[in-house]
Amino acid sequence: MNLSELQNKLLAAARENPPGDEVPYAFEKRIMARLTAAPKPSAWLAWNRALWFGAAACVAVALLTSMWPGPPPDDEAGSFSEGVEQNILAPADEFEGAP
Repeated sequence: MNLSELQNKLLAAARENPPGDEVPYAFEKRIMARLTAAPKPSAWLAWNRALWFGAAACVAVALLTSMWPGPPPDDEAGSFSEGVEQNILAPADEFEGAP
């Protein structure tokens, strides 16, 4: 809520209804002082905002990576499995031929 707008509305309402005898001294000044006082920042609120921002960023990254088309398909169907087999078994083949 806009603080200056609220203050203007309260002042307009106070002008329309003059205070009676039962209102304590400087009551309106105490109310206005409370309205302008800044609320104390909460550490829990800061953590809450940071964690929700992080969660939103993680969801955005997950959605973007799930829509990523990936690498183009290879022409040879077994090229990936052959490449993995060669890379894993290559060190074993080197040691078999050693004296």
